[in-house]
Amino acid sequence: MATQPVDALPKHHKATQGEKMVIAASSLGTVFEWYDFYLYGLLATYISVQFFSGVNETTGFIFALAAFAAGFAVRPFGAIVFGRIGDMVGRKNTFLVTMGIMGLSTFAVGLLPSYASIGVAAPIILVALRLAQGLALGGEYGGAATYVAEHAPEGKRGLYTSWIQTTATFGLFAALLVVIGIRYALGEEAFAAWGWRVPFLISILLLGVSMWIRMQLNESPVFQKMKDEGTTSKAPLTEAFAKWGNLRWVIIALLGAVMGQAVVWYAGQFYALFFLEKTLRVDGATANILIAIALALATPFFVFFGWLSDKIGRKPIILGGCALAAVLYFPLFGALTQAANPALAEAQAAAPVTITAHADECSFQFDPVGKNTFESTSCDIAKTYLAKAGVSYANVEAAPGTIATVSVGSTVFTAPNPASLQGDDRRAAIAAFQGELKAGLVAVGYPDKADNARIDKVAVVAILWALAMLVTMVYGPIAALLVELFPSRIRYTSMSLPYHIGNGWFGGFLPTTAFAMVAATGNIYYGLWYPVVVAAATVVIGLLFLPETFRRNIDD
Repeated sequence: MATQPVDALPKHHKATQGEKMVIAASSLGTVFEWYDFYLYGLLATYISVQFFSGVNETTGFIFALAAFAAGFAVRPFGAIVFGRIGDMVGRKNTFLVTMGIMGLSTFAVGLLPSYASIGVAAPIILVALRLAQGLALGGEYGGAATYVAEHAPEGKRGLYTSWIQTTATFGLFAALLVVIGIRYALGEEAFAAWGWRVPFLISILLLGVSMWIRMQLNESPVFQKMKDEGTTSKAPLTEAFAKWGNLRWVIIALLGAVMGQAVVWYAGQFYALFFLEKTLRVDGATANILIAIALALATPFFVFFGWLSDKIGRKPIILGGCALAAVLYFPLFGALTQAANPALAEAQAAAPVTITAHADECSFQFDPVGKNTFESTSCDIAKTYLAKAGVSYANVEAAPGTIATVSVGSTVFTAPNPASLQGDDRRAAIAAFQGELKAGLVAVGYPDKADNARIDKVAVVAILWALAMLVTMVYGPIAALLVELFPSRIRYTSMSLPYHIGNGWFGGFLPTTAFAMVAATGNIYYGLWYPVVVAAATVVIGLLFLPETFRRNIDD
């Protein structure tokens, strides 16, 4: 007997087998795209050696910046390109295209010859592939969320779309498991030489399975109805962004919901990991395991809060999560320091550190690609070292032209003046200063790294779980909210842009912005003001302007 297409099934049946297939296919494909996206970050060290090691420093910086831009800055442009296609051609075919671009680009990285083989063409092709990935990711989320929401029965859109919200976490888990498994199977030497390519190459199998499953699906019933009636948009970009009636909702969605969701998501998952490793000096393997446990415990709550938003509304849960984050971040990260590196907390209380320098000599150390060494002034040399060492310090203003000094307890260390040094002499002076300063910090109790025996792992996991729970509150219902805010004829375009501006820009730049704020002020918690202020602003704007949407009819 011929299988009925999903949209031909009776309504009572669609709510079971048919719609489960829609959720599974859409979510699996999105997991695959996040898997591809995270591989680059997890294997960045190996990729840099293979493709950037032969170029000069300036060219390497440009390539690194371009590759970074593909990951975050390019995503809104992908939202515009594929959102327009999705509103004109259809949801299903568009996210099939985005999946194909992402999968083939990832597979191609695994085949790409190194710089040693083909010269400068290698990093150029790599950046082109990353740009393609960034554009594809910008188009994928809106398509998957819209497609699932337009299949969901009334009263279950939050529940159904919340499965899409779990995919970023599952994609990260999948990438971690594959990389760890292949590294263990091959050994470090073989993995560094060629094994790092395997996770990219096996993505072609995942692509084949995901594409086959998604191709079994029909177009969304809402889009099919518009197509049959001839009411699809002929100019979705114009309707979405050139007409104030819709543009105002795009702006409200961004400022009153998505920017807060984005910073809470990145703070709870990525900045928490950054803070553990870079500030609290917990070794990478331990930090990854602890945050993986916390995320695994929290992940079911994406679905719970999606379900709850069908009962009480999207707005109170999303804005409630933002409000809790604004209130709890400072105490939670303070508790994280006590639990993960108590020796650091004790040293900061017993032997405070100060930097004496003129303010104009100190840069704001915003460096999204990690290529700037900040060694042009004595102040930058001192602050960079302390910030990377996770040491809090106070700033003392000095007269213009004063060479920066660092006071650790009663001992004073003078930073080198790079203006009077060149080449190897400069590098040697900086290394000597850092060595002396490190010894001085250790002498008064500052740990070089967190003592694994003193880490209260249960407390750390509990704190990370609390941070991840705030993520599930803001992220679980966001897809349903965005789908419901906009009319069906321009929904894909309208919802994708604020989502990817929020998550690509407000969220994506959070770790580097927060680090720069820490380096500028000397307070290891000062970077938290970035997500706190953005989350609090979202609460205010959302309360004033964001409508409740959970009872809306999205067929119009």
